[in-house]
Amino acid sequence: MTTALTLDPLAAAACCAPVTREVMSFEDAQKHAHLLKAVADPTRLRLLSLVAAGENGESCVCDLTEPLGLGQPTVSHHLKILVDAGILSREKRGNWAYFSLVPGSLDAVAAVLTGR
Repeated sequence: MTTALTLDPLAAAACCAPVTREVMSFEDAQKHAHLLKAVADPTRLRLLSLVAAGENGESCVCDLTEPLGLGQPTVSHHLKILVDAGILSREKRGNWAYFSLVPGSLDAVAAVLTGR
């Protein structure tokens, strides 16, 4: 005995719902992936936290090595990645580099994650 399979038209429509907003372009996906890769590291997340918590929202590289328990070259490498991603800005003062959050840069991370 054979039974016919009947599909509910509403169930089929729900399964194949149309796209309701613009889909991210390949170029935007590459740009956003670069940004997300920059923050997808525990050391870099801690660096962002340290910089944001610093006086006036900035920190000298000399103040970032000890809390992380890492050497200056390693910290500088992570800071460079965050600067290249546009999340931190760098200002040279004498022999030291000071870092601060780029206004709105973390909003861009949130927008990627929420699709806004």
